[in-house]
Amino acid sequence: MTLRVVILAAGKGTRMRSALPKVLHPVAQKPMVEHVIDCASSLNADAIHVVYGHGGEQLKQALQHHRLNWVEQSQQLGTGHAVQQVQDYIQPQDRVLVLYGDVPLIRSETLQQLLQQAQQSALALLTVTLPDATGYGRIVRNKAGAIEGIVEQKDANAEQLQIREANTGILVASGQYLKRWLAKLSNDNAQNEYYLTDIVAMAAGEGVKIASCQPQQASEVEGANNRVQLAALERAYQLRQAEQLMLAGATLLDPARIDIRGRVRCGEDVVIDANVTFEGDVELGDGVVIEANVVLKDCRIGSGSRVRAFSHIEGASLGETVNVGPYARLRPGAELADGVQVGNFVEIKKTRMGAGSKASHLTYLGDANIGAEVNIGAGTITCNYDGVNKFVTDIADGAFIGSNSSLVAPVSIGQQATVGAGSTITRDVADGELAVARAKQRNISGWQRPQKQK
Repeated sequence: MTLRVVILAAGKGTRMRSALPKVLHPVAQKPMVEHVIDCASSLNADAIHVVYGHGGEQLKQALQHHRLNWVEQSQQLGTGHAVQQVQDYIQPQDRVLVLYGDVPLIRSETLQQLLQQAQQSALALLTVTLPDATGYGRIVRNKAGAIEGIVEQKDANAEQLQIREANTGILVASGQYLKRWLAKLSNDNAQNEYYLTDIVAMAAGEGVKIASCQPQQASEVEGANNRVQLAALERAYQLRQAEQLMLAGATLLDPARIDIRGRVRCGEDVVIDANVTFEGDVELGDGVVIEANVVLKDCRIGSGSRVRAFSHIEGASLGETVNVGPYARLRPGAELADGVQVGNFVEIKKTRMGAGSKASHLTYLGDANIGAEVNIGAGTITCNYDGVNKFVTDIADGAFIGSNSSLVAPVSIGQQATVGAGSTITRDVADGELAVARAKQRNISGWQRPQKQK
């Protein structure tokens, strides 16, 4: 049986007060609708149809890397009308899953459960029981507990408004039945819209058994109509990610103050302090410690390593027992072997540091190959750029680079070589040599300091 997913994403989102289509507003730096698309893709759907309206070109541009069938809803006349736009793509043997582009926290496990329910019925609904269901359509059941229909908030009577079981809008229907039900929809209601929920009463009227299930958490089915609700979804998403990290073996000193905007894999006994941000793909080995206010993006941190507070690591790879920071910046292409020490206000880009090497403070290392057990003194710079081209600095094992040195690439420093502090090195230094390149010092006696003019 073919699974077709229909994602409704046509709304403008007026209450967002934005030129951006509502479903493109991000949760964890990813558009809400893309979360839904990724979830649908995890179900191995045969086709994903996105019903669009406002901002169609922006949507297509933002989601061009996904395989989607775009279906336009030129007039927004309700959820039933939106699904009607897709009916030409629906075959009788299909199962059709309807999702919403502004409900980004839905989990694939929940949808798998719903699809399982739909195997025994022509219609299965995802419902949710809420302490206060105001604003939601209510699930109406008969005395035997069978679903008879859904009544929208504005059409509900006083008794129906007391119902706490609410409609999420997410459903799975048989293609054969759905096409027939869609053709019978009417807009004779308070909103003058075509409600998709009306197919529930049609199914009940035909004696069709209507299956249902509920999500583990109500946040899975919450949408965002304004930025306040969007912020609430962000926090719910982050709490979910935090819980997964803790279950994987990480200690979070404050689970409410962590942001994951990608994927994090961690080993055992990892400790993460407050206000840490993860972006892209991050891997943390066993025993890693991440101090407060650190940003990690597309990087790997080896076992036993420590990233101190206020450091920024992007596109870098750290070996085991590496210490970085505080206030360090590792840029793409930085590779630190086991036991490397990188201290405060050190920036490293496209540079490999061998085992046990150190750059303790106030240093820029770019486009360099640095061997093992090298000491880089404070204020050292690899001068790798001539305004047009980049050049490489090679520093062999055991070299000592004195403080405030400038290494003008391309240049090589040999094994066990020493560069005297304050030197500007423009020529290669052989193994074991001492290189000193300074202007001659002059001490002038009787020097009169300038006086402030009156």
